Amino acid sequence: MKKLLSFILISALLLAGFSVQVYAISPNEITAPSGILMEAETGKVLYEKNSHEIRACASITKVMTMILVMEALDSGKLHMEDMLSASAHAASMGGSDIWLKEGEIMSVHDLIKATMVASANDAAVVLAEDICGSEDAFVSKMNEKAKTLGMKDTTFKNCNGLDEDGHLTSAYDVALMSRELIRHKEVFEFTSIWLDYLRGGKTQIVNTNKLLRTYKGITGLKTGTTSQAGSCITATAQRDGLSLIGVVLGSATGKDRFTDVSALLDYGFANYGKYTPAFSETLPIIKVKNGMQTELKVNANISGNFVIKKGNEKNITHKVNIPTEINAPIDKGDKIGTVVFYEDKKVLKEYPIVAEHLVEEITFGSVLSVLFKYFVQI
Repeated sequence: MKKLLSFILISALLLAGFSVQVYAISPNEITAPSGILMEAETGKVLYEKNSHEIRACASITKVMTMILVMEALDSGKLHMEDMLSASAHAASMGGSDIWLKEGEIMSVHDLIKATMVASANDAAVVLAEDICGSEDAFVSKMNEKAKTLGMKDTTFKNCNGLDEDGHLTSAYDVALMSRELIRHKEVFEFTSIWLDYLRGGKTQIVNTNKLLRTYKGITGLKTGTTSQAGSCITATAQRDGLSLIGVVLGSATGKDRFTDVSALLDYGFANYGKYTPAFSETLPIIKVKNGMQTELKVNANISGNFVIKKGNEKNITHKVNIPTEINAPIDKGDKIGTVVFYEDKKVLKEYPIVAEHLVEEITFGSVLSVLFKYFVQI
């Protein structure tokens, strides 16, 4: 009841034009045992609760499956219009599925739609088998990809998330792979679908992510539920250019996971925003020792955005770290120093200061070459 009254009060204030900031999430507000809130562009963690706790994640597994599917599409190995046949193994999947029969043919486009909207285990296996020849080979590729993404808490045993011993991950790792998947913008075509049809309108599918109907700015991403995993979700949302990933694992009920992840996203949007770094300093020319030139020009490409707490812009500072003198030789593009931006005393981002041009070292041969060119000109 208290949560409902708070929600009504905050909503009323927002509608009235007031700026509302919630600077903390109370320890008991996120009821799930594990969760995380991450900013998608930078990977900055904004909130975490037991984020590296090893847990099952059910059909959230399909986020990694879909990363490999999107990569296969990008490489041309797979095409949306390709027609794939369901194997006996794919047709044997239990749990959430679209009841594929052995030998049934369906397009890649519809199989992706079934996987992401209806969380179809059988459809996921059909895609996996086509890409790698077998589900086992595909799972090996999933684990390889997990390593490249820095997912140290994760081991996949299947491609759809059905309970299996050793099939485990963490909220942090789920956020990492969710961040990777949404780099493929075409996935939002599927994660934003609420209701659709397969088999020429004969099979209706409804998205398992109920936030599509209730949460402002929601763009995806995937739910999951099994007896071992409990109720889980990785939710992506965007407002005012800020893209967030909220992950909740092990909720007691489906309703609880939506409440918890909504609270995470609300916290992020209320408290954080994008900041574009301002840098107008003219970098000094550096003296060069033992060089064919005595001076070096440098530059720094200050670009991109930071994610900072709203209202904290005045506390953003920067420091230029650069030597007054440097030894030759120097190649164009060599790192000479850094520009470091801070929020209060915490490092936000470090940009390299690089050489604009080549400076050769003085040698007998280089001096002789210069003298030769001089006399030829005379």
